[in-house]
Amino acid sequence: METSELNVDIAANQNLMDFALRFGINFLAIFILIRLLYYPMSKNRDFLFTFFLFNIINFLICFLLSSAKLKMGFAFGLFAIFSILRYRTVTVPVREMGYFFVSVTLGIINSLTGIDDHFILLGTANLIIILTAWIIDFKVKITHENSKEIIYDRIDLIHPDHQAEMLEDIRKRTGLNVHRVEMVRIDFFKDIARMFVFYNSDRNDTPSRGSNASDED
Repeated sequence: METSELNVDIAANQNLMDFALRFGINFLAIFILIRLLYYPMSKNRDFLFTFFLFNIINFLICFLLSSAKLKMGFAFGLFAIFSILRYRTVTVPVREMGYFFVSVTLGIINSLTGIDDHFILLGTANLIIILTAWIIDFKVKITHENSKEIIYDRIDLIHPDHQAEMLEDIRKRTGLNVHRVEMVRIDFFKDIARMFVFYNSDRNDTPSRGSNASDED
């Protein structure tokens, strides 16, 4: 009887140690990815909260239910559920969706990956994910086509024959190297036009924040 109780205590301690190590690796990875990489550029506390919360909850669900022998089939099913989630009150930018899926993936990997006590392999997998996000998001120089919405009062220049003159006028007045425009609305009564102007830049000038626009399904 005492031997059986001792074996139970040993197994419980091993499970607790396994949980602590996995959670420590997971929290360190999500902290580096979201707090140190994502947040300094976007400064959006709402998404910061969401990424941390989804990661930790996903980790706890997967780890606590892994004993039910659901394993990877359960993990992919859970990931599929999260992948079809839609926020009905905000529009989530593409960059934030990328970080969201990485946060969910880290929770699955760190909670369910079979490592046989070789935590170096798990740590290396997390490091690869973090380095990939850092290199792609910060080190790879890709030209962004940014856009801004403006109200243009030189309605005499919106004719296609005067497009070059209009672009030059917009460049002088905005200081942006605008290369094309998209007309949204022309108001001949007020002699104004609402349009999007597009220009290239080394960085994304559009703030990574969700708008309050509702879906129009």
